[in-house]
Amino acid sequence: MAWAPHGAGFRAKPLFDMTSNPFLGVAFHWLGGLAAASFYVPYRGVRRWSWETYWLVGGFFSWIVAPWAVGLVLTSDLLGVLSRAPAGALCWAWCFGLLWGLGGLTFGLTMRYLGMSLGYGVALGICAVCGTLIPPLFKGTLGTIAATSAGKVTLLGIAVCVFGIALSALAGIAKERELPEDAKKASVKEFNFRKGLGVALFCGVMSACFAFGLDAAAPLAELTAKAGTAPLWTGLPKLVVILLGGFTSNAIWCIALGIRNRTAREYLAASAPTGEPVPRLPNLLWCALAGVTWYFQFFFYTMGETQMGAFRFSSWTLHMASIIIFSALWGWALHEWRGTSRRAHGLFGLGVAVLIVSTLVVGYGNYLGTRGP
Repeated sequence: MAWAPHGAGFRAKPLFDMTSNPFLGVAFHWLGGLAAASFYVPYRGVRRWSWETYWLVGGFFSWIVAPWAVGLVLTSDLLGVLSRAPAGALCWAWCFGLLWGLGGLTFGLTMRYLGMSLGYGVALGICAVCGTLIPPLFKGTLGTIAATSAGKVTLLGIAVCVFGIALSALAGIAKERELPEDAKKASVKEFNFRKGLGVALFCGVMSACFAFGLDAAAPLAELTAKAGTAPLWTGLPKLVVILLGGFTSNAIWCIALGIRNRTAREYLAASAPTGEPVPRLPNLLWCALAGVTWYFQFFFYTMGETQMGAFRFSSWTLHMASIIIFSALWGWALHEWRGTSRRAHGLFGLGVAVLIVSTLVVGYGNYLGTRGP
């Protein structure tokens, strides 16, 4: 069974799309980036649960509850669309979701070992490049895109984004070198640069599979549009399938960790092994808030993607850039940069500024694409 190119078996879209609003799409991607950068913060409120416990509880809301609830409310005949979808599209979307799930669960480990500023920069930098460029390369459309003026501007914006990511990563490395060990532990309790860097590299490559899953699941968007779903919500059925794959890999891993670490009892235990009471309801609510917040990154992503016209492949760059921008600001707010030099602060500010500019350049390139050759 081969992974069919985007839209295989369906009517091909023209290169230039006159009905989209790329700048509105950029705004949606910013909202998605804010949600993605913020989701991990509620986990700080969880008490006396191990990482594997609260990650799976939060993930259940992210990957099962939210996509199904939102999909059933905002799309037409969700179950019918899924039943009529090509088996190949469903299989590949689930498989890519499964692989992405491996990146997702190691993303949590990246935050544990590197903190929000450096962890997001390294992992999402790799993810941005792979997730943006591999789909058009695979389909053989990158040359066609690069041959147009609009495509050149869009690709320039992607290059600017990569530069901004590099600056953000350099700022994170400068911070890591300058802070004394006790300061690192104060902001990131389990800080470990080498371990975190290895996890971040794996996370970035695997996380790019989400972009491949969205591409493989394109027939679902076509089917739900024919069923009467408004254009803005046509990407939601794709999330149901991809996130099911992500839940599969995360559930297997977290359950295995729970058995190995003897923490599986935490889901129902009223007290910790130390005898301290476990705030089960608050923990559940914090995990639900984290999970639903996480889901909204792709809720807004699919909305933004519908507005990007023929160059919607650039949505992945916008998403990654937005996440890094807001995660960097969260890292600042959580005092991860306290005690660093002006050079580190300057790199931090420049990286964020370049990333903001990159989203506007990509948006302008997509806008040119809507106006025709």
